[in-house]
Amino acid sequence: MFLDLVFAGLSALKEYIALHVLTCLIPAFLLAGAMVSFISKEVIIKYLGYSANKLKSFSLASFASFFIAACSCTVIPVASGIYYQGAGIGPAFIFLWVAPAANILAIIYTGSILGARMVSSRIIAAIFMAFVVGVVMSIIFRKEETKRTQTLTDTKASIISKRDFILLILILMSLLAPNYIIQKGPYLYKVIVWLLASLVVFAYAFKAKPFDEIKKWLKESWWFVKIIFPLLLLGVFIVGVIGKLLPQDIIQKWLGGSGILASFLATLMGQIMYFATMTEAPFVDTLMKLGMGKGPALALLLTGPGMSLPNMLAIAKVFSVKKAGVYIFLVMILGTLVGWFFGNFIF
Repeated sequence: MFLDLVFAGLSALKEYIALHVLTCLIPAFLLAGAMVSFISKEVIIKYLGYSANKLKSFSLASFASFFIAACSCTVIPVASGIYYQGAGIGPAFIFLWVAPAANILAIIYTGSILGARMVSSRIIAAIFMAFVVGVVMSIIFRKEETKRTQTLTDTKASIISKRDFILLILILMSLLAPNYIIQKGPYLYKVIVWLLASLVVFAYAFKAKPFDEIKKWLKESWWFVKIIFPLLLLGVFIVGVIGKLLPQDIIQKWLGGSGILASFLATLMGQIMYFATMTEAPFVDTLMKLGMGKGPALALLLTGPGMSLPNMLAIAKVFSVKKAGVYIFLVMILGTLVGWFFGNFIF
């Protein structure tokens, strides 16, 4: 039994490394390092900092997150890169939530499988949860945020130079292209797209920037790798073990209907398990055919890609245990209430 659990964890780890490190995590770490190295800290603070208008900064963070096709692990370097450049805790955690929970790629795919009502509910619920998370995190950690950021409303600095903006876009494309261009077929096709995109990134970087700046960018990217990557691997291994221990008949029995308990269990399962972006829709579709209620299905659609055990461990390391604890608890409560509400009053 013990060896079976170990093999289950190693199998999950093998699949994760094989399918996600090259095409997801490497470009995400490079993007995070580029944000820290090339984006003006003063302008980030102005538009996304703690002292910025909350409605505007939260809306900007939510809107931008829709276009980042990232899983719960891939988004951490991106969100932490913005945070360490001066963004407030609210916008940073909105990025953490919306990008994996409701990015445009996952939304389109969800609609094709589960229909318009489910996908519109997913969008509305994700935005609602994002704003609540942003507000609560900003209030709870307001003293810390006041010390960490400052008001720079009169700054006239450019947010980023033209050449750095082009480089940032190229890195972003190397993250998005494998998932947007190759949605079916062998994983090798995604690797080829990623490789070609990465060659373009580094060809442009060495042409447009001095070596010292490239070195600084790679050094910042490596910092994120050292902090986040080991915890992601540990979390994926644990999830594989949990998946082996959790019988399917329990899932089918306890996730039916629209009760508060079913939504809570779906939320809890989504928070622990790891879903690569877009894999949550067919998984939920299968469970719904086995009798899963639509409310719990929505809760799982949100928390499945939006959070995972590896995600929790990495957030605690990057942002602090206290911030991670508040965020995890908030998502648990909100996911449960959203699943219950939509299951009883919308569906």
